[in-house]
Amino acid sequence: MLDVKFVTQNIDLIKSNIKQRHMNANVDLIVQIHNDMRLAQGKLDRLNSERNKKSKVFPSLEDEDARLKIRSEINSLDEEVATLKSNLESLKGTLVNEMYKIPNLCASDVPEGKTDEDNLVVSTFLAPPRFGFNPKSHIELMEDLDLVDFSAGARVTGSKFYFLKNEAVILELALIRFALDIAMKHGFSPMLTPDLARNEIIRGSGFEPRGEESQIYRIEGEEISLIGTSEITIGGYYSNEVLDIKDLPVKKCGVSQCFRTEAGAYGRESKGLYRVHQFNKVELYYFCLPEESDSTLETLREIEEEVYQTLELPYQVVSVCKGDLGAPAFKKYDIEAWMLSKGINGGYGEVTSASNCTDYQTRRLNIRFRNPKTKKLEFVHTLNGTAIATTRTMLAIIENFQDSKGNIVIPKALRDYTGFDKIEKKNI
Repeated sequence: MLDVKFVTQNIDLIKSNIKQRHMNANVDLIVQIHNDMRLAQGKLDRLNSERNKKSKVFPSLEDEDARLKIRSEINSLDEEVATLKSNLESLKGTLVNEMYKIPNLCASDVPEGKTDEDNLVVSTFLAPPRFGFNPKSHIELMEDLDLVDFSAGARVTGSKFYFLKNEAVILELALIRFALDIAMKHGFSPMLTPDLARNEIIRGSGFEPRGEESQIYRIEGEEISLIGTSEITIGGYYSNEVLDIKDLPVKKCGVSQCFRTEAGAYGRESKGLYRVHQFNKVELYYFCLPEESDSTLETLREIEEEVYQTLELPYQVVSVCKGDLGAPAFKKYDIEAWMLSKGINGGYGEVTSASNCTDYQTRRLNIRFRNPKTKKLEFVHTLNGTAIATTRTMLAIIENFQDSKGNIVIPKALRDYTGFDKIEKKNI
């Protein structure tokens, strides 16, 4: 959430940003509510001042009629103050709801555009593989090798759910530990977080647990929902905290299951493991000083690239355009790995993201530090990035490391974690 004073003082800038990001928010209504609150607060202050004056006079009055008159006036003021306070609370609630609809500002170098097709490629690593045989999709390979059962997942739970089996289970766990080791090498402390969070925490993190466009699974009758990322729970862990400046940056690595409705996701690219309702993820999360967040984003991107370079997967890095940014992000990079099943002839699909959210989340979650120069409390900046999203990374490994016999060669970096270097057909 942005600062309401900043919004009211920069109306044209905020409106332009909302338009460029192809979002909807009513800035004029926010300005009107803010002014109404200011006027109501001014009246409330005057009434309280008047009541205090009458309350001070009351004990010294000896005439009973005068005492009754003052008491009646005080009671009337009390009623008016109570009504004003109630109106102010209602206005405040409406203001917060409207402010939540305003996205973060964008960095000056964020590309223009509306969809992921407008994202700007900034670097690449390795060329896509050239097979001397007809390669298979990860769906074909995994089913041939008895690594997955999509039919059972659909029967037991629903479409886009699945059962991982045999070596795929070991590969999944290997990816998690591999990513954790790289994260810990860079100073991140691991956290195994809850898979649910209060809706107020989810909303505070910049996600909307309600509405038709929500990607959040809600628990019926409860103010709690399944998380789509441990970014939510780690942010909630520090909500309403004042972090010691000596401890900054705080670096946490969250491991959790992630649940996403993926509403409206259909077609060839969403089949198999690319777009599912449940997966495991290792998330990197930074809390840092405001002046450090720009450079920290580049550091976060470098760590993510280290993960995929070590796995020897071909990828490209894109700078995400304004229309494709989530509301909390000031600037964002995606790593897109090459996948055979992405597009008709293969293509790049997102496997990680790295976002600088500035103080957008911490203003909502009330996470601050004390500035030693001004002695005032200020909001820290947050950044988040994916170390490993297991399903998409597994997909990329299986499609890139297949051989002519339909086997899957395990990347060298993972072999100590898996205990095997190849997944082969079972002899039946």
